[in-house]
Amino acid sequence: MIFRQLFDSTSSTYTYLLASRHGGEALIIDPVLERVDRYIQLLRELDLRLVKAIDTHLHADHITGLDALRERTECITVMGEQTKAEIVSIRVTDGDRVGIEGLSLDVVYTPGHTDDSYSYLLPDRVFTGDTLLIRGTGRTDFQNGDPRAQYESLFGRLLKLPDETLVYPAHDYKGDTVSTIGEERAFNPRLQVSSIDDYVELMNNLKLPNPKMMDVAVPANMRIGLAQQIVADRGWALSAEDAKAALGDQDVALIDLREVQERKRDGVIPGSVHVTYPNVRESLQADGLLQQLARSSGKRLIFYCSFGLRSAMAVQAAQAAGLERSRHIHGGIQAWKEAQGPLLS
Repeated sequence: MIFRQLFDSTSSTYTYLLASRHGGEALIIDPVLERVDRYIQLLRELDLRLVKAIDTHLHADHITGLDALRERTECITVMGEQTKAEIVSIRVTDGDRVGIEGLSLDVVYTPGHTDDSYSYLLPDRVFTGDTLLIRGTGRTDFQNGDPRAQYESLFGRLLKLPDETLVYPAHDYKGDTVSTIGEERAFNPRLQVSSIDDYVELMNNLKLPNPKMMDVAVPANMRIGLAQQIVADRGWALSAEDAKAALGDQDVALIDLREVQERKRDGVIPGSVHVTYPNVRESLQADGLLQQLARSSGKRLIFYCSFGLRSAMAVQAAQAAGLERSRHIHGGIQAWKEAQGPLLS
């Protein structure tokens, strides 16, 4: 496995780049906006294609690099379903998996620092965001933080992992880079409590100043994502109601860009063709599935995803490939459900 731990000294943030092989797909965890050029350079040097970018939670101490990476690499952005961020490509929940070629991370809901905090687990390591730090734990006094929820996340979830599991947090302020579950159980001072009430008392009396970037970072991070209005202004978007009216039209092919777990969870629009978003570019080439579907049958392609982000990018790619009749469903499956469009389970 290719694994890189990268550091932003201004916010003391760790970012993690993972891939299974040179020349393959990659994902990145907790990217920082100011470091995006470095990530792009490293991806190029390692001959990797970034397909997913994950934030473990809505950060208050730096501006996320998710949006910039999406614009420069067309990667899929991933956050937990509780996030207040306006547009994220995939919203995961406890028990889901986030996969790329050769790697699959288990999604573990670990609230407490914030209500949208998640950890991501590989067989030998866990990326804990701000829930479990090296010899510390994330503060719980803002962004719907809850020390009781964090206690359960720590003692009920993370500390039940094998002792040898490597711990990679989103931050460290002392220069440590990695720990283990066993080390943290034994030596983390915030975990040496006898009860949940003791932990709540400890966390409620930290009296920490607010992060310096909080007033800037939180609003900025809530607005990540492609402005779908730009695509709509170009005339390439359909409302869910308009898409419903086109359902069953022999001139239309609905293209579902979501991953398998999203389709199972939220259902599928009847008659859809499944082409996951990472395969769109290849499918739009001269001999690709989507290009052939549109050219040979004369069908108009209508893309959709969960919230409209991936489909907005896909319709731009289709337009660039000469499929000028292609459109996407503004707001994705969420808008479709609100319009009471039919779904197959």
